[in-house]
Amino acid sequence: MTDLTPSLTPNSSYSLTIRFQFPNRPGMLANVTKTISTLGGSMGQIDLIEQTRQVSVRDITVDCVSTEHAETIVAAVKALPETKVINVYDRTFTIHRGGKITVNSRIPLRGQADLAMAYTPGVGRVCSAIADNPEEVYNLTIKQNMVAIVTDGSAVLGLGNLGPEAAMPVMEGKAMLFKEFGGVDAFPICLATQDTDEIVETVKRISPVFGGVNLEDIAAPRCFEIEARLQRELNIPIFHDDQHGTAIVSLAALLNALKVVKKQMAEVRIVINGAGAAGVAIARLLRKADAQHICMCDSKGILSRDRADLNDQKREFAVEQGGNLADAMKDSDVFLGVSAPGVVSPEMVRSMAKDPIVFAMANPIPEIQPELITQDVAVMATGRSDYPNQINNVLAFPGLFRGALDCRAQTFTTSMYLEAAHAIAELVKPSDLNAEYIIPSVFDDRVATAVAAAVQRAARQDGVARN
Repeated sequence: MTDLTPSLTPNSSYSLTIRFQFPNRPGMLANVTKTISTLGGSMGQIDLIEQTRQVSVRDITVDCVSTEHAETIVAAVKALPETKVINVYDRTFTIHRGGKITVNSRIPLRGQADLAMAYTPGVGRVCSAIADNPEEVYNLTIKQNMVAIVTDGSAVLGLGNLGPEAAMPVMEGKAMLFKEFGGVDAFPICLATQDTDEIVETVKRISPVFGGVNLEDIAAPRCFEIEARLQRELNIPIFHDDQHGTAIVSLAALLNALKVVKKQMAEVRIVINGAGAAGVAIARLLRKADAQHICMCDSKGILSRDRADLNDQKREFAVEQGGNLADAMKDSDVFLGVSAPGVVSPEMVRSMAKDPIVFAMANPIPEIQPELITQDVAVMATGRSDYPNQINNVLAFPGLFRGALDCRAQTFTTSMYLEAAHAIAELVKPSDLNAEYIIPSVFDDRVATAVAAAVQRAARQDGVARN
């Protein structure tokens, strides 16, 4: 596997603001911008901070492709004659300083009367009402709109087992997305344990506060047992986003991609690379959506029945014939990657059936760079925002929980996931559908509303809605 970083598109996750000073003469700013662009940096805003007859101080925003790329650009600017770098701000770290979320009061406390109602003595009457009728907790507390985002830090993004403290920035970000896209209040719960029994017990103990639980970044196969046990033992919906969020959005995109190439779900041969939480959940949901021919691979190749190293979840999808990923992809119609950077070659894609669909969803570097197979694929999708067709879980989980909370669902069902996927897919009008537009933007404000409505319908049909 080769280093693909230089060929990546710069993006704001590696964004800098460089403040620099140079003599106030024509051409000096051009030297800086030329240096940055020659090294592949993508320049944004340029601000004049201070200027005299002698010197000029400016800020320039630069998107890079990696930390190393950013360091190279800063070093090159520092090396320019008569140019002094005053400061360098990592914009991503800057927005995280102090955390990204706060807790705010919904009502003002303007005087003694407000205080007496919001807190003691008036609050005692509300406590008694809930004690008399526990269902009132949904009407009289935050439980009706509050989700716990629970992690043990064992599988943080693609970074691995970083622990609960290091997982917190992701959970804070998740809470922001819940609020911004679904109007759902959510709070990070990062647990200092990776023991399955302790995680289950802890979530059960804190569950009275929450109307739902979003499990996040918990490693497989432990995540499967944790989700199943919590759903059996609690009467609020439990959702592992790395499994079901990924599966819902992948299915939504695939439904539309198949329309583009005029193929049927039941007929296509699908290869899934990556047999962890996401890969297994995708395979399960695709089966429910009528996929008949699924071949799964992990880092050791095809999940075949003669392999003794398969856990229960992998064994569920084992097939007769073994081999490697290249063998699996030959004559296949669809490749879905939730695995590792650079594991697919152009030759593998060219070995696929006519009009292949490739979803290379490893982040930040996909299984294969889209630029390498432009002429070889019918539809291409990634997990990145700087290419068309981004497969992003934010299309699913805010609306999913919005719908579940609004109908007070006791659990999530497969039908709710399927209906959510169809709702997302149907937001792309047939007249707009094309190879570079198979899924709506995460900023399409119709998405959460459509998903929430679909989820509520399915919940009521399945008999799990209490409202």
